[in-house]
Amino acid sequence: MAKAEIAEMIVDTLASIGVERVYGVPGDSLNGITDAIRRHPSVAWVHTRNEETAAFAAGAEAHLTGNLTVCVGSCGPGNTHLINGLFDCYRSRVPVLAIAAQIPSGEVGSSYFQETKPDHIFKDCSHFCEVVSQPDQMPRILEIAIRTAIAQRSVSVIVISGDTALQEATLRRVKLTIDSMQPAIIPDRALLERAAAWLHAAKAVTILAGAGCAGSHAELLETAAKLQAPVVHALRGKEFVEYDNPYDVGMSGLLGTASGYRAMQECDLLLMLGTDFPYQQFYPKEARVIQVDLRGEQIGRRTAVDLGLVGSVQDTLRALLPLLGNKADSTHLEDAQAHHKKAREKLDHLAVGEPGKTPIHPQYVTRLVDQIASEDAIFTCDVGTPTVWAARYLTMNGRRRLLGSFSHGSMANALPQAIGAQSAFPARQVISLSGDGGLAMLLGDLLSLQQLKTPVKIVVYNNDALSFVELEMKAAGLVSFGTELVNPDFAKIADACGVHGRNVEDPGQLEQTLRDAFNHPGPALVSVKVARQELSLPPTIDFAQAKGFGLYLVKAMLNGRGDEILDLAKTNLRDLF
Repeated sequence: MAKAEIAEMIVDTLASIGVERVYGVPGDSLNGITDAIRRHPSVAWVHTRNEETAAFAAGAEAHLTGNLTVCVGSCGPGNTHLINGLFDCYRSRVPVLAIAAQIPSGEVGSSYFQETKPDHIFKDCSHFCEVVSQPDQMPRILEIAIRTAIAQRSVSVIVISGDTALQEATLRRVKLTIDSMQPAIIPDRALLERAAAWLHAAKAVTILAGAGCAGSHAELLETAAKLQAPVVHALRGKEFVEYDNPYDVGMSGLLGTASGYRAMQECDLLLMLGTDFPYQQFYPKEARVIQVDLRGEQIGRRTAVDLGLVGSVQDTLRALLPLLGNKADSTHLEDAQAHHKKAREKLDHLAVGEPGKTPIHPQYVTRLVDQIASEDAIFTCDVGTPTVWAARYLTMNGRRRLLGSFSHGSMANALPQAIGAQSAFPARQVISLSGDGGLAMLLGDLLSLQQLKTPVKIVVYNNDALSFVELEMKAAGLVSFGTELVNPDFAKIADACGVHGRNVEDPGQLEQTLRDAFNHPGPALVSVKVARQELSLPPTIDFAQAKGFGLYLVKAMLNGRGDEILDLAKTNLRDLF
């Protein structure tokens, strides 16, 4: 067998299991890896402008395909730039392998130039993180890292010095069999029978469905039909639950709707399916709770659970359905559906645009994007208000996908995730719903779009502020501070980067501008001047929040900020009270 460097063996092994791309920024400690990629016929190098972008992009590809993806970072700062994106991958449970280069092996421990401790800094955002210090460890460490990332649907990190990667591999084994690592897991029969009895006895069952319902759409609908149960979806479950679902009554939580919140509060039994919905204040206080989750450690950590069923949603529902009878009383379901219809009408009422009337409602922007986007579009959205509008106004249909930093909550995720999505699916339409703050944070990767030939479409909600942070301040009774953004002309910057750029301030011009951008053969950006004071209210307002808004109004007046109050009055402050 021909001799090979460890770096070459790593790339060959990755190619053997179907890895097609490696995301990253080059550096001298990565030279062995990047040169092996250069020489490999089936692995492409995706050059981003920031390692954080590389990690977000790899995570997006993993989310969409379910397959292992790879990102790399050079020693020192290259490693630390990876961390935020890897935390997002870790919290989102997507299989990603990160190769973290290290300083020369003989210098480790000497406070050498760019020295860090990667095995320490990555330990909290990975399920596996090990240092390769000699050739004899490979390829076994690589194989363990790959299998761990796939089996745990998580992040694995391999730390390797640049000189070690260039050493000759003592054992060159590039055949790695990756069979299905998602076995059928079904709860005990006695527990299923108890669950069925409780569900039969309950008068009003509500289902809370999350990302764990992926692939279980038919079983979910059959369960809802038998139980006459409204289905509330968590944000990460939207793309898997909402479409073609007559039982869906919206979202609950901070970004949800009144109908989703009410359906959970009015039930006497809550059936949680594949969700780790984090907000304790939105769970019902008196209802029984049955939770189904593949990971037993997640059961009961958000609300008190009366019965925990460890198993995948699909396998558990398949085993449970034969034990369920058909409920005749649909009162709870019909009430939730009627409430959802009214809530939906209120939301739709806000998504309007009148020619010449400014600033533009961000709801209207999102509604138009939803109408114009292709039937299999992939959407990414920044945290804050872009996520609110995506959750409320994007329509899922079973073919569309929706990505965001929904668990980690990082700014600046939308553009990097769009790069990963477009790299994996070059023929599909990929739309980034970017906040002005989020886009600016990793603005350098706007340059990547033209260089990588990725025709991503970017819609910028340009309101010159970190508006969701301002809303949080108002709810706490604080006058906005430190949230104002002095933005450049994003369209001109886009043009300078070789990206089709347009600005829109008149709602009458928005639809055609979006259509032109979405039909543009290359990357495009549309910056839309939207209302800064648009309130994205949660489905319920408690006394503390109402008090906070009242304090804010007083403080704003005393501090000479009456213009903010007028802006709020022009939008939808009236909906608060």
